[in-house]
Amino acid sequence: MYLIEKATKRAIQLEKKTFSELKLHERSDLQEWIASTPDILGERLLIIQKEFAGFSDTKERLDLLALDESGRLVIVENKLDDSGRDVVWQALKYASYCATLKRDEIIDIYQKFLQGTCQAEEKLSEFFDEPDYSSIPLNPTDGDQRIILVAANFRKEVTSTVLWLTDHGIDIKCIKVTPYVDDGKLYLDTEQILPIQDIGDYQIKLTAKKQENIVIANEEANRQKITLQFWEKAIPQLRAKTGMYGNISPTRDHWINGNFGLSGITVNPIILISKARAEIYIDLGDKEKNKKIFWALKEKQSEFEKNFDEVLEWQELPDRRACRICIYFHKSGLFDQDHWNEIINFFCINLVKLRDVFQLPIELALKADK
Repeated sequence: MYLIEKATKRAIQLEKKTFSELKLHERSDLQEWIASTPDILGERLLIIQKEFAGFSDTKERLDLLALDESGRLVIVENKLDDSGRDVVWQALKYASYCATLKRDEIIDIYQKFLQGTCQAEEKLSEFFDEPDYSSIPLNPTDGDQRIILVAANFRKEVTSTVLWLTDHGIDIKCIKVTPYVDDGKLYLDTEQILPIQDIGDYQIKLTAKKQENIVIANEEANRQKITLQFWEKAIPQLRAKTGMYGNISPTRDHWINGNFGLSGITVNPIILISKARAEIYIDLGDKEKNKKIFWALKEKQSEFEKNFDEVLEWQELPDRRACRICIYFHKSGLFDQDHWNEIINFFCINLVKLRDVFQLPIELALKADK
């Protein structure tokens, strides 16, 4: 750090010191500086407690507890010249302890910090610029707790762990603090070293995208698992009641194909997230031929529909090669396991009906097309 003398155009290097050389202390010095001026940490924070020890079954104390502008709790852990090996583990423990703090508990913690000098509700309203403090989100369920680590130097095992946690969606950052002395005056320089500020937004977006992909992958894996369970239950009943699906095994796909007796034509049960579908699927390998058969059948739509209690949907699927004629079950779908028997019964009734009603007309349409 340099002191600039404007008159002489000189840059005078300030003397870099360690906290121990200056006989400064973690609690009585560094912690107090941050508590009085949290902007030191590079953002607007509201300190709500020092040396917080309100954890069940433990005597551990976190250095500073704060709220950020979104109402999320921020755990601030201070070290002096060396971060130590265990600072990340220590902070993660505190974050987990604070995760369960309720709104009223947070207000009570802040009120104790203020020691009766003013009302916590008034200070919260002032910080959040919200007259109605009851509408201020405090430790919201859709936002995890944050961690800020403060030290003059961070060990490699700490920075590598912080990078890994950041990459996995944990909001944690490292602030490097360095004391300087000049002509009896003490200066403090602060620098966010992780995540690197210039690429912080990019890292955040990249991490958010990665987490989104993980969530999607987990949801898909869960869907496939439940789909397999559905077909394990459904296929034996479909075989017994329709005479089809004898050579079909349970699958993680949301459909199975039934033999219609004609090449390129299948009768299929489809299980979807919120509904189900029974269908005649027309795919002779030739788009023009598929559409021709479909429209030959649709010309007699009203005649066919007399055989069904539900509404038939005629889906030409113009952007695809195939066509389908189907019936939907809208009451529930894959994740409504209490209704699986009802869905399976829907399949058994309507797959047989679709086969019986359309088999001869499709045979005649195919012969007419030759």
